Amino acid sequence: MSTNEIFERARLSRDARFDGHFFIGVKTTRIYCRPICPANAPKSENVVYYRTAAAASEAGFRPCLRCRPECAPGTPAWAGTSTTVHRGLRLIAQGALDDGNLEHLSDRLGVTSRHLRRLFSKHLGASPLAVAHTQRLHFAKSLIDQTSLSMREISVASGFGSVRRFNDTFKKIYGRTPGELRRRRDAVLTGSTFAVQLPYRRPFDWERLLSFFAARATPGVESVHDGRYFRSIAVGDERGIVDVCHTGDRLLLSLHGVGTKSLFSIVQRARSLFDLDASTDEIARVLSADPRLKRQLKKNPGVRVPGSWDGFEVTVRAILGQQISVRAATTLAGRIADRYGERINVPVDGLQQAPNRLFPEPHKLVRARLENLGVTASRASTIRSVARAAVDGSLSFDAAESPDDFCDSLQAIKGIGDWTAQYVVMRALKYPDAFPASDLGLLRAYSGSGEERMNPEELLARAEAWRPWRAYAALLLWGSEHGAGG
Repeated sequence: MSTNEIFERARLSRDARFDGHFFIGVKTTRIYCRPICPANAPKSENVVYYRTAAAASEAGFRPCLRCRPECAPGTPAWAGTSTTVHRGLRLIAQGALDDGNLEHLSDRLGVTSRHLRRLFSKHLGASPLAVAHTQRLHFAKSLIDQTSLSMREISVASGFGSVRRFNDTFKKIYGRTPGELRRRRDAVLTGSTFAVQLPYRRPFDWERLLSFFAARATPGVESVHDGRYFRSIAVGDERGIVDVCHTGDRLLLSLHGVGTKSLFSIVQRARSLFDLDASTDEIARVLSADPRLKRQLKKNPGVRVPGSWDGFEVTVRAILGQQISVRAATTLAGRIADRYGERINVPVDGLQQAPNRLFPEPHKLVRARLENLGVTASRASTIRSVARAAVDGSLSFDAAESPDDFCDSLQAIKGIGDWTAQYVVMRALKYPDAFPASDLGLLRAYSGSGEERMNPEELLARAEAWRPWRAYAALLLWGSEHGAGG
């Protein structure tokens, strides 16, 4: 079947598996909807399909108020076909186009603005500016529906700059002012603590993901308690705590101690941390062609690659974890945070001991005497070298970095090999094709108990068929009977 035939069947059956994969523009009403929209299905001749909400918006359609496109899981439209688009989307999510400067964004990505527009048009069906505008619009709409924040706070949090521009945009797009839209729903939360819903793509195994973070939670910085994930964050001069739990068919992100100005970037980082927008169907289609991975997919159909809140932090953790257990590395990370991390005091209702320090910034570890904390001399030296490189700019965790260039920069530091570099690019840069082929756990897991263990070169050759989702293959293997847990 052609793509349009597939979309047509999914639309008519309201197939939830396609939610977020495409959007439906209705020519007669000039509204765009999700495939699961409960409204009566329009005639086929009145329908046009778009890969992204931004593409539908750029074509002149406005969002449906019934199915609420802003609540769809993130669109994985790039699907691993363009690393530049992937990096561009991460930068846009971090606010790179808040000022509308496309030239600056293209410079950071190392391409011309014309080429960047061409790539976005090819893979997303919309320009970078349209993608940025639609993301901000959808985020603002979700805040109107889910919180009791004032319209001024929402306009700032969603990057509109002024309430007048915010009101004018909503009136143009939705045909209603933000205040009129709010009156359509009831407020859900008030006060200094507020929450935002994070929809995800199914299947999604919250317990498995939470277990991963629980085993690696840096004492004082992170914790997992009663099915909730907590971590300390710094936003400008504010110090706060992120609190994430699972409720119904989505995650709920609550913030304690921080305002709304940086809310959009915090939400995007949380989505990346829990890999909420993974293209589960496409990942399963590619990896299930391998019999071993197919068995693991049956056990973990919603495999996710855990991200990181901070690239430097996860790099230090990866170095500490070289050739020692996860538990031992976690203990050492806690000691480093306790000695060099900034203390904070942000109470959280229902949590007896909330995270009380931030993980130290790179400049704090440039001359840190980590050997006194039980870190081996060689690893302590490597951590100090990474800290210096981060401070002087020779190592950047910016989303604009290409995975290959980043790995080269990281491996240029003594004590950093391919395993560490691939692990960091997998979690910090969210590169879905990262693959630490030299990992003993992966080699043992793929070989199984009844075969001679293969070498890294053989595993790399086998993994060619798993592109561009090798990072997900690694998580499946680490979670297998013979894996090491990652």
